[in-house]
Amino acid sequence: MKYFGTDGIRGRCGEYPITPDFMLKLGWAVGKVFSEQGRSKVLIGKDTRISGYLFESALEAGLASAGVHVTMLGPMPTPAVAYLTRAVSAQAGIVISASHNPYSDNGIKFFSSEGRKLPDDMEAEIERLIDEPMTTVASADLGKADRMNDAVGRYIEFCKTTFPKSLNLKHLKLVVDCAHGATYKIAPAVFQELGAQVIAIGCSPDGLNINEGFGATSPEALAARVVQEGADLGIALDGDGDRLVMVDHLGEVVDGDELLLIIALHQQAQGLLTGGVVGTLMSNLGLEVALKDHGIAFARALVGDRYVVAKLLEEGWRLGGEGSGHILCLDQASTGDGVVSALQVLRAIADQGKTLAELKSAMTKFPQVMINVRKVSSSVIQSQKVRSAVREVEGVLGQRGRVLLRPSGTEPLIRVMVEGEDAQQVARLAEQLAAVVGASED
Repeated sequence: MKYFGTDGIRGRCGEYPITPDFMLKLGWAVGKVFSEQGRSKVLIGKDTRISGYLFESALEAGLASAGVHVTMLGPMPTPAVAYLTRAVSAQAGIVISASHNPYSDNGIKFFSSEGRKLPDDMEAEIERLIDEPMTTVASADLGKADRMNDAVGRYIEFCKTTFPKSLNLKHLKLVVDCAHGATYKIAPAVFQELGAQVIAIGCSPDGLNINEGFGATSPEALAARVVQEGADLGIALDGDGDRLVMVDHLGEVVDGDELLLIIALHQQAQGLLTGGVVGTLMSNLGLEVALKDHGIAFARALVGDRYVVAKLLEEGWRLGGEGSGHILCLDQASTGDGVVSALQVLRAIADQGKTLAELKSAMTKFPQVMINVRKVSSSVIQSQKVRSAVREVEGVLGQRGRVLLRPSGTEPLIRVMVEGEDAQQVARLAEQLAAVVGASED
């Protein structure tokens, strides 16, 4: 793809293609694709970046010029746009966000009418049209724009439906960190309305502070506040609300792999688990071992939530995710949803009467070392010298370790990952293998 990556189009604001003129043309191209299906309606939501205003207007104009009606949602989490697209039978949903990136970046994500990422052939057609001359439909056929004033309330109510009415959170004191992002109005309200005592942080967006020192990618502030307040746990979301990291009462971070295991074991105990669990090539080996110890099947997908979803659909399973905190609960939502995922963990806590620290102890994380070897091409992975070195390391690790060589999708480098039970051995073997990769020639 020329413009689309694994998660839409993303880059630095003001640098092509993250420019107003490109967004105008993108809106038109998207509108052309969907207008072929008849009179179409597209939803547009955004996170709290200052550039969201700029790109929102450009996309609206482009869509209207192709004859598509637009409904503006304002600041809304990515999963909320996916949900509302389905709920109002829109043809597509657009999110203006660069997720966990700094405010100086921005991007565009798309959802189909089913609330899932657009299929590759549709993205390809949009890219083809971007390079075509832009035209405008007749005045009588221009699209109109309106605003969904109750979008926040509708999504809050949806989130609450994913938590059983027979349970409540009245016994819990929570610190909720919204990364100064799109969940700043929603997440605290959801947990409060379910009975929790909520201390909200990272809820004062100014357009420039999204993800800065707060949220799922910077949980240190949350950990400190949980301990300071004597809270039961902390919940950290990223700027667009599709990523979740939690903190236990001791101030220890609980990552996506550990949260995925907690949800899986609870679903298994409740008879709610459909099939197995999907992780990625980067999921910690400790997750795989713990799941298999409980008789739960595990499969690995490529890195990226769209690949996790694809593998879940292929297997007919409903639960998957990444260590970064993208958790897919397809029995509840069509895409990764930080608030909904947090509620599934809180459900396990409420049902079992255990602390988050106790629940996460079901998994022992294996030491994992990642080394980026720069200025090498992806082809070195197939060289005989590197393949021989990989086999040698795998032989040392045996069944209780793992090796992964993965090319970067954006830079000329190879990520060398080694995982095993002995931290010192893992570090030594990773350095040894990285040296071989770095010295290899195409």
